[in-house]
Amino acid sequence: MALTSWGVPLLAAAALAGWYAARRRTVVPCTIDLEATHDHFHAHVELQGVAVDPGDEVLVHDAPSRIPFGTVRTIASRATVQRASWLRRQVVRLTGGTELDELYDVGFEG
Repeated sequence: MALTSWGVPLLAAAALAGWYAARRRTVVPCTIDLEATHDHFHAHVELQGVAVDPGDEVLVHDAPSRIPFGTVRTIASRATVQRASWLRRQVVRLTGGTELDELYDVGFEG
């Protein structure tokens, strides 16, 4: 009987974990704007047809890892947007102020 008393809370915890981890993926076109000049050094991505919300993750495909100094490039590419579940979005909103260091963890993967 003790196993049965643990069954309901374990089932509820598994359902909650599955809800938290659930993600939808969408591939969208995007524009990558790169500049490495004396005046500006930036990399911006503009997603077409989708807005990114808290907890969502974006992976830009075929982005160059380096451009020569003095170069300004605009590249048409695609990106995969992983949508956060409602529960994950709420957790990110509650804890978002404590994770500001993640803003600096941006890079290009080849």
